[in-house]
Amino acid sequence: MKELQHLNKYFLKYKVHLVIGIIITIAARMFLLYTPRYVKEIFVVVEKRLDGVISEEVFKAGLLEAILFIIGAALVGAILTFFMRQTIINVSRYIEFDLKNEVYQQYQKLSLNFYKKNRTGDLMNRITEDVGRVRMYVGPAIMYSINTITLFVIVIIYMVDASPKLTLYTIAPLPILSVIIYKLSREIHKRSTIVQEYLSKLSTFTQESFSGISVIKAYGIEPQTASNFGTLSATSKQKQINLVKVQALFFPMMILLIGASNLLVIYIGGMQYINGEVESLGTIAEFIIYVNMLTWPVATVGWVTSIVQQAEASQKRINEFLKIEPEIKNTVNTPTRITGDIAFKNVSFTYDDTNIQALNNISFTIKQGETLAILGKTGSGKSTALDLIGRLYDITKGSITINDIEIKRHNLSDLRNSIGYVPQDAFLFSDTIKSNIKFGKEDATDDDVIKAAKNAQVHKNIIKFANGYDTVLGERGITLSGGQKQRVSIARAIIKLPEIFLFDDCLSAVDTETEEKILKNLSKISIGKTSVIVSHRVSSAKNADKIIVLDNGEIVQEGTHDSLINRDGYYKHLYLKQLSETSSGDTNSTD
Repeated sequence: MKELQHLNKYFLKYKVHLVIGIIITIAARMFLLYTPRYVKEIFVVVEKRLDGVISEEVFKAGLLEAILFIIGAALVGAILTFFMRQTIINVSRYIEFDLKNEVYQQYQKLSLNFYKKNRTGDLMNRITEDVGRVRMYVGPAIMYSINTITLFVIVIIYMVDASPKLTLYTIAPLPILSVIIYKLSREIHKRSTIVQEYLSKLSTFTQESFSGISVIKAYGIEPQTASNFGTLSATSKQKQINLVKVQALFFPMMILLIGASNLLVIYIGGMQYINGEVESLGTIAEFIIYVNMLTWPVATVGWVTSIVQQAEASQKRINEFLKIEPEIKNTVNTPTRITGDIAFKNVSFTYDDTNIQALNNISFTIKQGETLAILGKTGSGKSTALDLIGRLYDITKGSITINDIEIKRHNLSDLRNSIGYVPQDAFLFSDTIKSNIKFGKEDATDDDVIKAAKNAQVHKNIIKFANGYDTVLGERGITLSGGQKQRVSIARAIIKLPEIFLFDDCLSAVDTETEEKILKNLSKISIGKTSVIVSHRVSSAKNADKIIVLDNGEIVQEGTHDSLINRDGYYKHLYLKQLSETSSGDTNSTD
């Protein structure tokens, strides 16, 4: 139960609902317990009439009174049971809502390293399947536990009052039941954990398969993928069966023990009646009803125990992530102003998950309104430099300042809100094109959206769709081509009109003519703003105020376009190579 203590704060939050539910539960059980007493009264009245102790009129009146009391108590108990479910079960839904939000907010806070180490399917399983199992604990399990305890205590009191000796024989099997429940509960907890782990594996496998369906089809490996899924699914099924086998032992054992209690009541009670120790057969009938009333509560002990064990296993998995401290923390609560002066001073950075040093002792400055272009081979650290400006990671050594203030001393929300970021892998959401562009500025008007799309040179493509800007994109923007996705991502960034633009090789899928138009528009939009452009193309970098070339995380060249093309090195070779390719392309088109 240690892991489930995390939920105590929610029980305190909804304590009023829970207290009302508990009171209603107790009241409902007490009304339902009138039935055995009045059944006994019916037996007593019948026996008195048979013995001639009472008249026919008194017999009928007593019989009618008992029947009306039984019906009335059943109706009141049913109504109270309805309200009991409306209070306690509703609380479970409230807590499920709160817990899902807590998990999601924690996911939002965690750094990129966390997402590199954990799979999406597992994250989804914990916020859905695991939270769902916890809900069963805070709703049905608690409701039936209160119901069982209340009924059990009151029934035992009534039974002892009616016949202490018969009560002792009746509850004799219950200690055996307790030992069985304890043994089975431990096994259920162990097997539940394994089941949840395999559910996560299934979720991860299916999520990755659906996301990469185009690759699977392109390579024609559908049969192999289906076979792998079948193997994983079969293993998961077996783990589920192993769990169900243990759970299946509960109800037969309980029914057996309850049946044994019924036989004891009939036999012992019958012997006591014959010996004159019990005044009426009604007492035996009353006891049989009590025992059968205990059947469901005792049966639910196993079911509730199973739910609690599964909930604890699930909550443990949830707590594992909730306890993780975000690596990137906002240390400043007051607003900070970002204007765009950026300085890297002897910055080094090593990725924790791979231990690869992406940047090694690099230094450069960008003044507000300037444009910096970063070029270099694949893996040279270009994208890492942009991630550090957005504080997606914290540096290993050195310092990064913005407006001459250490980056960690800026309010994290203000920092990121002041940045328009276009990643190398353009990610679009399964929503309309308009919503994807407005993602950068929720209060943008339709005119703002169209203007941003025009500046990104994607407006003409969008209006050709049947639904235009209201076209709903497939997962990850699969509806659009690579170049269109990049341009929609650019529109999403520039609609914010941020202080800092970060473009991570975001024109790689765009032809040179369109690239030239986009860069021309960006130069107008970014007047007075700071821009950092990462690219493999000289055409994207040539108009920048500063250009740096990275190799193995170090700056190997630095200067302007004119100075670098007159100096031997990576930039000049890249320029001549791309110039030759452009000339060749022009010649081919002329032919």
